Amino acid sequence: MNSEIRDISLAPSGEHKIDWVKKNCPLLRHLETEFSQTKPFDGIKIALSIHLEAKTAYLCKVLAAGGAQMYITGSNPLSTQDDVAAALVKAGLSVFAWYNSTPKEYEHHIEKVLENDVNIIIDDGGDLVHALHTKFPEKIKYVIGGCEETTTGIIRLIAAEKNGELKFPMVLVNDADCKHLFDNRYGTGQSVWDGINRTTNLIVAGKHVVVAGYGWCGKGVAMRAKGLGARVIVTEVDPIKAIEAVMDGFDVMPMAEAAPLGDFFVTVTGCAHVITEEHFRLMKNGAILCNAGHFDVEIDMKRLREIALDTIDQRKNITGYQISKENWIYILAEGRLVNLAAGDGHPAEIMDMSFAIQALSAKYLVEHAKELTEHLIAVPREVDLDVARRKISYLGKTIDTLTPEQEAYLNSSAV
Repeated sequence: MNSEIRDISLAPSGEHKIDWVKKNCPLLRHLETEFSQTKPFDGIKIALSIHLEAKTAYLCKVLAAGGAQMYITGSNPLSTQDDVAAALVKAGLSVFAWYNSTPKEYEHHIEKVLENDVNIIIDDGGDLVHALHTKFPEKIKYVIGGCEETTTGIIRLIAAEKNGELKFPMVLVNDADCKHLFDNRYGTGQSVWDGINRTTNLIVAGKHVVVAGYGWCGKGVAMRAKGLGARVIVTEVDPIKAIEAVMDGFDVMPMAEAAPLGDFFVTVTGCAHVITEEHFRLMKNGAILCNAGHFDVEIDMKRLREIALDTIDQRKNITGYQISKENWIYILAEGRLVNLAAGDGHPAEIMDMSFAIQALSAKYLVEHAKELTEHLIAVPREVDLDVARRKISYLGKTIDTLTPEQEAYLNSSAV
């Protein structure tokens, strides 16, 4: 297959990782069986850019089982796992990605994916869609539509549509209830602290944790920090989310006030320059900073490197920056996504739901290709509910159903 990876001999290790994911993803197993029989993607070329680890790899295999010809790259230079990439190539899929790629290599791999006249885009952060519009506009005619995995990507899509730049339909996967309510909150909440704890080997209990942003991801990070015994401070620009954080039991203040107090800082806003030079200079000696937003712009790393008196590689994925004679602050995973660059990402059971939504949304695009008129498309409610019903069953739980009389009552205007 046409691929660019580090080392095909790493495939056995990647295969073991994918096998473990498969055993813990009943929704995707069911779809793999179904797709193998119905072939909904027969003749369809799918370009995928998601953090290239075992859970993403299994999604790729499920789509391939449905007949798709897969062209795969990562969505972050530090989240690609070379053994997983090798396992996909060994399985016959085209992969263009490797760990710790340079910015030029990262862009090259995206371009290699898009050279193939793809029909469906599955994106995480919007890099595929952006590159297609700016570098390969002549290939847009082949595209049926796409699916966007994350909040940051949806922000970019909304801006592109507002400016009249988006040229094909995109399903807003992140906005599905079975995605953001669970993936963003429980997945991010657990995986961020997995990454921090395994990297630092420090206690969280009794320390001040500053969480920048109180969206669904921020809620999860704050909730898990509280569970670990931390005193949690939230910084926000949205007064409604700030009120919610207060009523959830957290302190709320501007970053400039939180900076001298924090032992751990986690940015999860989707915005740029949330922590800047002003804040670096206020932080206590030994403060630890990390990012859980998609792009490495929330902590102003460029300015930090400029003002640092000295640096040290303290441990794997921990870089120290000397701010003054007595003060050092420490950055995890170069300010990139800490849960993936310094961990394995979200738990398999969580991504089972998110990637089931992805697979079914892609199927929806293919089945309704001639009917789509809008560019920003919500995940169909029936898809969301179908995934939820299957998931609750796999969890070994049952729920009530409405009786005909109850349905009639709810659909009646009579009191």
